[in-house]
Amino acid sequence: MQDDNNKINNSSFLILNSTLPKHVGIIMDGNGRWAKGLGLLRSAGHAAGVKTLKKIITTAVNIELEALTVYAFSTENWNRPHTEVDFLMHLFSEYLEKEKRELNEKNVRIKFLGRINELSESLIKQIDDAEEMMRNNTGLRFNVATNYGGQDEIVRATQKIAKKVLDGEIKIDQIDSKLFESQLDTGNEVPIDLLIRTGGDLRVSNFMLWQSAYAEFWFTNTTFPEFTPEEFLEALKDFGKRDRRFGSIK
Repeated sequence: MQDDNNKINNSSFLILNSTLPKHVGIIMDGNGRWAKGLGLLRSAGHAAGVKTLKKIITTAVNIELEALTVYAFSTENWNRPHTEVDFLMHLFSEYLEKEKRELNEKNVRIKFLGRINELSESLIKQIDDAEEMMRNNTGLRFNVATNYGGQDEIVRATQKIAKKVLDGEIKIDQIDSKLFESQLDTGNEVPIDLLIRTGGDLRVSNFMLWQSAYAEFWFTNTTFPEFTPEEFLEALKDFGKRDRRFGSIK
């Protein structure tokens, strides 16, 4: 019954706000600080963050958001303590195993972004299986940035295009923004309209640098484990009030 009520409330929100973003990005920050504040291990914060993510995905599905991209693990996160990295990798594996069927039932299509080939063989297989299971779904496009860095993504896209030029597939004057975007991890995904960062820091931390070129930003001091569907909807409501000019004058 609670889920039904949430769906009704979220649907009402959609009707009242016709200017919802098509694509929302979330930098899920503050898990460790939340845990530390409660005298818990950082791992407890990451586990709590997964529970929050599930609620946010449900909300996104209910309001018929087109795309949601979350920052799960950056290329720089390998520098964290081995115990924390190992726990995060285990958490990714556990999340996929537990949630993939429910995501599939919700018509969600999942895609992982980043240097996925550098993860463990078992995790790569789980990722491949989950993507294949949901490949033909037509609902929320849920992108998970894992072992991802925005600068690294741009470099890899440039390398792909350079190889195409060297192989004679394209000419230099054929390179444009549309071609470049097609070589990014996100492919032909629509640009990010709204970028949310929890946890109080005011930076993008190498996340979706190309895709968020004209994104609206929404920062909150709320740590991700405390980030509620209501605050998520508040961010979307605030987006609807923004005057987006894309460099022009209305």
